[in-house]
Amino acid sequence: MQIIKTDFPELLIFEPAVHRDARGFFLETFREEHFARLGIDFHCVQANQSFSAECGVLRGLHFQKPPKAQAKLVWVTRGEVLDVVVDMRPDSPTWGRHFSLRLSEANFRRLFVPKGFAHGYLTLTPETEFNYMVDAYYAPDHEGGVLWNDPELGIDWPLEQISATAPILSEKDKKLPLFSELKNVFQTPGQI
Repeated sequence: MQIIKTDFPELLIFEPAVHRDARGFFLETFREEHFARLGIDFHCVQANQSFSAECGVLRGLHFQKPPKAQAKLVWVTRGEVLDVVVDMRPDSPTWGRHFSLRLSEANFRRLFVPKGFAHGYLTLTPETEFNYMVDAYYAPDHEGGVLWNDPELGIDWPLEQISATAPILSEKDKKLPLFSELKNVFQTPGQI
């Protein structure tokens, strides 16, 4: 397993060793000791999978607010997505910046998203399966999000590459607030 650090503290890319033969392939999806070696406390309590039938589905940008914040390990088992995260941690040197990465069934990459990030993805192929493991249970009363096309974030969603003029969004995601309205969501207690 190759672990690639990004410019964002604790945001990591995992490239698993893929063992192929005439039957197909085998790889480790997750190994907790890789996180422990890096000083990251990540214990999966829930695993989720989503399916998007069409190209151009955009899910996000989502997060869970403290004290129910989630760290995630995400990857694609069918198709391809542009995965995007926004650092919402006010004490972080990358606060307010976004990071994007293509995840696909072909590249086997996994992205570890620490607590304090908004997360979303755009399907670049039809019939896309997206998987994620989280370290805190889903808590609907703590869910939040950032509007996908907030001009302050400047995210370049490759809609033109998939011949789309607009993404396919849920009604909830169409109404998410701007980043400027959420700047203190992950504020450390006592700093406000």
